[in-house]
Amino acid sequence: MRNLILGLLAETFIHSGVGRTEGAIDLPVAREAATDYPYIPGSSLKGALRDYAGDYWKNGDASKVETCFGKEGAEQAGGVLVSDARLLLLPVRSLTGSYKWVTCPMLLERLKRDFERMNSSHSILGVSTPEEGRFLGKDEGILYLEERNFSSQDDLPENLVEQFGRFIRHVDTQARLPDQLVILHNKDFNWFARYALSVQARNVLDENKKSKNLWYEESLPPDTLMYALLGKRCDNSGIANLKTLLQDKPYLQTGGNETVGMGWFAMQAINGGGNGQ
Repeated sequence: MRNLILGLLAETFIHSGVGRTEGAIDLPVAREAATDYPYIPGSSLKGALRDYAGDYWKNGDASKVETCFGKEGAEQAGGVLVSDARLLLLPVRSLTGSYKWVTCPMLLERLKRDFERMNSSHSILGVSTPEEGRFLGKDEGILYLEERNFSSQDDLPENLVEQFGRFIRHVDTQARLPDQLVILHNKDFNWFARYALSVQARNVLDENKKSKNLWYEESLPPDTLMYALLGKRCDNSGIANLKTLLQDKPYLQTGGNETVGMGWFAMQAINGGGNGQ
């Protein structure tokens, strides 16, 4: 085994920010410059994984942390390559049920290319692009997402639910995919990726309970599905050690606001490919 694909299902709100801005939202999430899709930078994810591994291996196995992630303060790189965490499914509020998991052909194309790059046996069959204002998914009549509505065009591709289910740790959650998974046109999806995230008001109060500092913070909602690629840099021991750890301790905290319960992912490791998969 040389590579792992890491499924990341948000159990809580996730805020992986870019610092303060001058816009209406003081603390937005990190976004790709070209697409505006939310993501988690690989440097942030690697740091979270290092802390997670260090906490687990602190009693007698500290050398495994350095094997995976390198030695701090020394010119010694780790054996595991960590990619950005990419968006795969975005929960969007719907009048047709509680919410829908929304994706688009561009994200599916990326996933297909990432499978090929990792030499994975998994694949995504060809996905037709729905017209603007229409969707692929279970036909329930008119689909209402936020204040917008869409009409059905076709069913989901044959193996898509099965492939997405591999990224989700919980069996009960996997079972909801056939009813809740929706594919939109890239332009329609982009609108939701830009404008349908959660924005929360937070405040600091003084000793008299008066507002001292009010700010607005953007977050990815619970049940957002992302994925990252973990690759082998030198020998296989780093990847093998990390996979064992992921099986024993499948929850990761990343991003800001840890003390108020944010940033938790449920992880699911998938063999990505290479010798010994």
